[in-house]
Amino acid sequence: MRTSQVLLYDTTLRDGAQHEGISFSLEDKLKITQKLDRFGIHYIEGGWPGSNPKDAEYFERVKDLELTQAKVAAFGSTRRADKAVEDDPQVQALLDAGTPVVTVVGKSWTLHVHDVLRTTLEENLRMISDTIAYLKAAGKEVVYDAEHFFDGYNADPEYAFATVQAAQDAGADWIVLADTNGSNMYWWIGEVVAEMHRRLHVPLGIHAHNDSELAVANSLAAVRAGATQVQGTINGIGERVGNANLCSIIPNLKLKMGIDCVSDEQLRMLTEVSRFVSEAANVAHNPQLPYVGETAFAHKGGIHVSAILRNVDSYQHIDPALVGNEKRVLVSELSGRGNLRYKARELGVEVTEEQIKAALAKIKELENKGFFFEGADASVELLLEREKPGYRPPFELVDFTTVVEHRQKRGLLAEATVKLRVNGEIVHTAAEGNGPVNALDKALRKAVLPHYPQLEDIQLTDYKVRILDADAATAATTRVMITTRNGRRSWITVGSSANIIEASWQALVDGLEYALSRGTSMSG
Repeated sequence: MRTSQVLLYDTTLRDGAQHEGISFSLEDKLKITQKLDRFGIHYIEGGWPGSNPKDAEYFERVKDLELTQAKVAAFGSTRRADKAVEDDPQVQALLDAGTPVVTVVGKSWTLHVHDVLRTTLEENLRMISDTIAYLKAAGKEVVYDAEHFFDGYNADPEYAFATVQAAQDAGADWIVLADTNGSNMYWWIGEVVAEMHRRLHVPLGIHAHNDSELAVANSLAAVRAGATQVQGTINGIGERVGNANLCSIIPNLKLKMGIDCVSDEQLRMLTEVSRFVSEAANVAHNPQLPYVGETAFAHKGGIHVSAILRNVDSYQHIDPALVGNEKRVLVSELSGRGNLRYKARELGVEVTEEQIKAALAKIKELENKGFFFEGADASVELLLEREKPGYRPPFELVDFTTVVEHRQKRGLLAEATVKLRVNGEIVHTAAEGNGPVNALDKALRKAVLPHYPQLEDIQLTDYKVRILDADAATAATTRVMITTRNGRRSWITVGSSANIIEASWQALVDGLEYALSRGTSMSG
């Protein structure tokens, strides 16, 4: 069955907010609303106005936003059992939200009617019908969310159908079939949606959860069977293991199924929107998300990289630029010369094949000792530079010492002494810090700044330590990754040793040497 148009319904601000560890502020919700509108989302579900003060305030504030396309929807449930719809405060809150669209959730599964609502099957049908008719009479576009529809259809198909028929007869503009437990297979979803498409005349939508890792597949199967609205969240965030991921559904619809749910320009915003929502949610962006993750188009194996150097389509299913992402080539012990050749070109380093061969051998040797170059492009670039004839490091270590001691009235104190050879001159400095690495950093800078004052503004912004062989306990090999920044430019260097101080020293030195090898400004 061919569907020519699909409308996108985003539930990030409600379902996504149910994700463990995520709590959007009111300002976050408003900013996300504006971002989703520019991105081309057709419906934005802002929250449940009857459930908490923040959502109620959101619906007041969102009226002042100048949205270009999206309709904001308020979410709520059918009236309570044995209560007049006009007397139900939760239904009244839906009207008070002042949104053009309201989404009403109702029960489709006899188990829920009996055990959760604790009412009769007949009363549940009246609850659905009364609520939708009341909201339609108030001039609202009504989306009916048939909760647990597929489980309900499996248990009692005729009753499940009766619930959506009641919604249709009451005037619902949309009927959305929900796989609320995320338990159903895509072929079953497709069969049921196709059957509902034959029996109903109201446009259908799909709302899938990801408990069986099938939310995206189930959503696409529903579209093939006739659904013209797809609900989901950015990055698939949501309760338990999440909802259908719109960041996968949208490019699949547009690029794989030929359905223009967003424009080409809006599709190029996909990665930006994905990372924007992660930032607003204060969670790390998942690098392995399809289409939008940092590693979605990352190539590591030497054979793969060799192939994409000949034909980029050989190991990429789409051009990453279509979704605002980019191709990356990783350097590691699995690399071939093609990886380093590509990386050298990317980094702007001119090297010969012999220099690439020597640098690659060094990388494989160092990774065997615990180094990790995938995320440390600055250290890779330095390895390439050091293979050039006549390369001279800006400074060389003679020796260093670190001491940590407890001093009376001062508590723990760290001190480091560093002896370097800088431009043929021996420089000997000492510094105190709140730990041995901090003391080393200060002593190193104290030694080199008189010779290289351009390093004054270089800052260490991140310091990560990983234990590589935990079974060795305190004798374990330690890997240190350091991020250094100057202005808007940042770079990562790596060190590894059974001694955490030595590993830290390696990464610290590479961070400063890289800055000097790149010139004086580094602030682009």
